[in-house]
Amino acid sequence: MRIIIRMALLALATVVFAACSSLEQTYQPKINSHTENNTALRNTSHDTGLRVMTLNMAHARGAGINQLLQGTDKARMNLDNIVSLLKQERPDIVSLQEADRRSFWNGSFDHVGFLAKHSGFKQSVSGRHVKGLGLDYGTALVANLDLNQAESVAFSGAEVFFSKGFVVSSIRWPGVECVEVDVVSVHLDFASSEMRREQAAALIAVLKQRNRPVILMGDLNAEWQHSRSVVRQMADGLNLHPFKPDDEALVTFPKFGERLDWILVSPEINFNSYRSVDLVVSDHLGVVSDLSINRSCG
Repeated sequence: MRIIIRMALLALATVVFAACSSLEQTYQPKINSHTENNTALRNTSHDTGLRVMTLNMAHARGAGINQLLQGTDKARMNLDNIVSLLKQERPDIVSLQEADRRSFWNGSFDHVGFLAKHSGFKQSVSGRHVKGLGLDYGTALVANLDLNQAESVAFSGAEVFFSKGFVVSSIRWPGVECVEVDVVSVHLDFASSEMRREQAAALIAVLKQRNRPVILMGDLNAEWQHSRSVVRQMADGLNLHPFKPDDEALVTFPKFGERLDWILVSPEINFNSYRSVDLVVSDHLGVVSDLSINRSCG
């Protein structure tokens, strides 16, 4: 009975959010500090480079079918698996999608704060793209670097499904403190290629105004091959480049053998390594990359 009630509430929420999604929501989210739990600290072996990671954490449902079918204990167990992954990979900054704050369907607690606290990250920021009827989630960044000038955008025009969006924050490049870079966590619509293109255009407009080099990470729900791919659109619109876009071995959504999760960077940023991770904590695989930059403060 509890599951039936939850499913009914979710269906009602879909209708409400669809009706209320005509306006684009932009705001400056709070940057949270977790210094009292900062045991991991920055990986100094990266020197002046950055290790970045993107992961669609699937509302902490792990390999489950739907988060409505699990309790709080199972959500915490799945989050513990993500913590293990983060400790294994030791990224400096992580881009998260389907990241809950306090949603009724998986424990009503802050998943982003949980990950930051238990993985030892210094700061976090959450972009709230869906809020109401017991749901509160979106995209997020957690980092062992200082996050600055954060901005959250919930895309307009979601006609059927819950709205998507992105959160962006600037960082100073380690060892090259004069260089500020915008780091983005984005989630695009899964059902409509035209909606994805509209969302990409909105993101491009915001990042052009911020006028910094970019590390764009997230679940783009698209591959590279199609001439009208939203991945190509973002790369062209912001002058970004991906790592080996035609490499069919870089699967991030194993269920359908697709590469849906991407890291795109500005021309002065180099990919020193790039891989999908082996530890399965979601229906998406995490992607990890070591980056360097061709800039100096001299």
